[in-house]
Amino acid sequence: MEVRVRSGDTLSYYGRLFMVPLDLLVDSNVDKGPSNLKLTEKIKIPGYASIPYSVKETDTLWKIGVSRNIPIDAILLLNQMINPNQLKPNETIYLPERITQPIVSSKVPLDSRSLMKQLTYFKKEFPFISVNTIGNSVLNQPIQEIRIGKGAKKVHINASFHANEWITTMVLMSLVNKYLLSLTGRYKLNKLEAINLYNDVELSVVPMVNPDGVDLVLHGPPLALREEVININQGSEDFIHWKANIRGIDLNNQYPANWEIEKERKIPKSPAPRDFPGSSSLSEPEAIAMAELIKNNDFDRVLAFHTQGEEFYWGYEGGEPPDSELLAKEFERVSGYRAVRNVDSHAGFKDWYIQEFKRPGFTLELGKGINPLPLSQFNELLEKVGRIFLAALYL
Repeated sequence: MEVRVRSGDTLSYYGRLFMVPLDLLVDSNVDKGPSNLKLTEKIKIPGYASIPYSVKETDTLWKIGVSRNIPIDAILLLNQMINPNQLKPNETIYLPERITQPIVSSKVPLDSRSLMKQLTYFKKEFPFISVNTIGNSVLNQPIQEIRIGKGAKKVHINASFHANEWITTMVLMSLVNKYLLSLTGRYKLNKLEAINLYNDVELSVVPMVNPDGVDLVLHGPPLALREEVININQGSEDFIHWKANIRGIDLNNQYPANWEIEKERKIPKSPAPRDFPGSSSLSEPEAIAMAELIKNNDFDRVLAFHTQGEEFYWGYEGGEPPDSELLAKEFERVSGYRAVRNVDSHAGFKDWYIQEFKRPGFTLELGKGINPLPLSQFNELLEKVGRIFLAALYL
């Protein structure tokens, strides 16, 4: 929601009027002077929408404000051209309404186009966040990153490295949605003040690492690559179990952490729906984009959402620091997921992060069953991994 500055208005006053933390107002209006607002310039109020209202015969501003629990001056701020003492019946005015409901649905799979729409909505309604393109997929789709917060602690979380694990994007976007609503609604997150997390933590989220693959699983191959992709899929037009990117490269087998071992022992020796690590490490644009993001940011920990198994992996060849075990124990406690230190696997995103940076990295296997997990599991996945999400930010 946007308002126009009146004489004497300040961001602090807007914060009190709408009950929005001042830090969020400042970060939503970075191009404005917070202590020297210019008359009539537009100011963004995060977490609010401006809703049209048709004036009734007996309405007054006081009556409208009381019935909807809206301060009179908040209504005046949005309707500076009206005569407050003489409302006209059927006149349209605008009322501020706090956004309280999440937009991420648990009923419909989330493809790349729907994701972009949700990110556009987030940026508009919660303008204190940033949405950045960190790279592009094989089919030139943008790989998007959300940034929230301005703290010294830096946490990165991603989802949908694997195409048929698209439900992880839905879970991660839902967690982000709830976090944003908690910030602007001044709600608590499991007894934690959300604004404190905002000021303590800078959160980086890449909700869909593999947009081409997700779209392939959900909608089938693009016309231009149809024959090639069907050939990779051994002639089948059923892509429900496809894990790789659109070129048949497994993005979570692409990282230079003993990649040669994985390359040698993996059964697929050419592009395949799953497990083929490519002809070289970091050959794929999606994997490169993620590697560059990590290299260019001083993240304190990373979490990658996958499915399935209700367990998580937190070690790699002894390179993990002592903090990893402390975090693993807490993740295990709050979620009920089984903490597994080492598995016989290499070349993964988490493996490379631990090897390269000697910091805590986690691969979370959400839920149980056969991928892709059904939407009927969504709420359970959200509840359990949501506790890990909060612990990753708070600890």
